[in-house]
Amino acid sequence: MSVQRPTTPKRELPTELESPRAKLVYLYLRSDDASIDDLQSDLGVQKITLYSILRTLRERELVEKRGGAFAVVE
Repeated sequence: MSVQRPTTPKRELPTELESPRAKLVYLYLRSDDASIDDLQSDLGVQKITLYSILRTLRERELVEKRGGAFAVVE
């Protein structure tokens, strides 16, 4: 007798993400909401770069701003 375990769907990266840094930011935000300061300190990416990446992710409706933090759109 075999035991069937429930499977969770594997969430793939959106295909429109080409930049390695955009993928990094997106994956980071999938685990938890984060502010610009959190992203900068944890990922080691300059704020000017993060603003550009987040603007693109928001334009593609992959990320949204919630208060002072950013989060992946579910």
